[in-house]
Amino acid sequence: MNGQNKRARKGTLAGPAAPLDRVLALASPYNSSLLLLIVFFLVTMVGLFVIRDLHATNVEAQKMYAGSVQGLQRIGELQYEVQETRRSTFYALTTNDSNLQLEYADQSREADRLVNEGISEYLRQARMPHEIEVGRRLQLDWSGYLGVRNEVLASILEGSTKEAVNLDLKGGVPSFERVRQDLQEIKRLYDEQASQQLANVAATSRRTIFRLIGVLGITLALASASVWAIQRSKMLGAIQLAKLQMEFVASVSHELRTPLAVISSAADNIADGLVGGKDQLKRYGSAIQNQCRQITELVNQILLFASTKEGKNRYTLRPLQVSRIIDAVLDNTAELVQEIGFVIERRIESGLPCVMGDLSALSQCLQNLIVNAVKYSGESRWIGIRAFVHDSEERSCKEIRITVQDRGMGIDRLEMPHIFEPFYRGAAVMAAQIHGTGLGLSLAKSIAEAMGGTLSVVSELAVGSIFTLHLPIVEKQESEMASVTSKPDPSIRT
Repeated sequence: MNGQNKRARKGTLAGPAAPLDRVLALASPYNSSLLLLIVFFLVTMVGLFVIRDLHATNVEAQKMYAGSVQGLQRIGELQYEVQETRRSTFYALTTNDSNLQLEYADQSREADRLVNEGISEYLRQARMPHEIEVGRRLQLDWSGYLGVRNEVLASILEGSTKEAVNLDLKGGVPSFERVRQDLQEIKRLYDEQASQQLANVAATSRRTIFRLIGVLGITLALASASVWAIQRSKMLGAIQLAKLQMEFVASVSHELRTPLAVISSAADNIADGLVGGKDQLKRYGSAIQNQCRQITELVNQILLFASTKEGKNRYTLRPLQVSRIIDAVLDNTAELVQEIGFVIERRIESGLPCVMGDLSALSQCLQNLIVNAVKYSGESRWIGIRAFVHDSEERSCKEIRITVQDRGMGIDRLEMPHIFEPFYRGAAVMAAQIHGTGLGLSLAKSIAEAMGGTLSVVSELAVGSIFTLHLPIVEKQESEMASVTSKPDPSIRT
């Protein structure tokens, strides 16, 4: 029976890894899932950065296409229309057919319109000061060329072809050359922008590759660390379990040796004729009975634990009155309680509904709690047993609660998560040299869960503890529980 017999776990291995081992030992029930969750979280975060970079690369590539490739396409179209304006004017100069001259003049003016639209579009999209400067220069040079071109077309249409040729050679050719140079400058700017954006895309791609390599490296490192931590935690758990089992064997050996020594001494005294009179013989017989009862109780606890761990227990569940369960428990513990002068205060609500369970198993569960309270009550000689109906928040229905309260040494809050573990005994219990096997609460919890209930505890150091058995009411779960047999205790870990 381990109630407060629980011992804070100490570092199993010494050396630089001791702090980490203590952390792993404290987190042992959860570390595998926790480590894997951390690995998943970190890899996801780094993966999101990689995805962001990939998206940025894609956006950058789209910008490069929209800003450079399409820009180059527009400047190519603009160059074509400029050349078309020039060619139409040149064709008008080389023909004497007035109808063709008029047609070529119209073609030149149409091309001129498209060029003006292209220059305006370029100026709308220009952002850099140099781009705007080149665009405005192109606009001015193109306007200058159009002025000469219009004079040339007017002379052609008036029949003064020679004058038109002279005007074109003198003013049209130089002004058109300036326009062509402006267009080349704009094309060069687009090429530089395309090269810069391509370099940005390449840099983003390299960064993405490096981060992807980082993700793989981090994943590998964290996975390796997780595997190591999990394996080390399992090793520490195995070492701790082995240590607890060794302590359990030593404790059981002591628990057996003491009553056996008393029985052997009493038997020797009786056999040697040292015991005389009925009163003395009765006293020796009572001592032998008490020690035999302790041995029987110890053996029963060990056998019950072994059968529970292997899943061999099969309980016969039937509706039981709560008062009947408590009466059976008090009858079983009456001799122990009376011997050491304990007072048991019993408070049972009237008209309690029945619970579904096995009488022997539930009696054993509550008996473990009472014996536990007797062991760790210290100077107090009071135990309270209470049974009542309570609304369960977890079950969303009513349940029966049976509490066993003592005013003893209490349980440290750091030890609370471990008190239902098999073989676990507290540091204060070990220091006080209170004997026990560390199986009582583990068995009580196993029985409670096999009955479809739970076992909880509230405790405070130097104030006492309240253990509560939660059981479902028959009316709510009779059809479900009637055929239930016991299952292995999920709280007992191998």
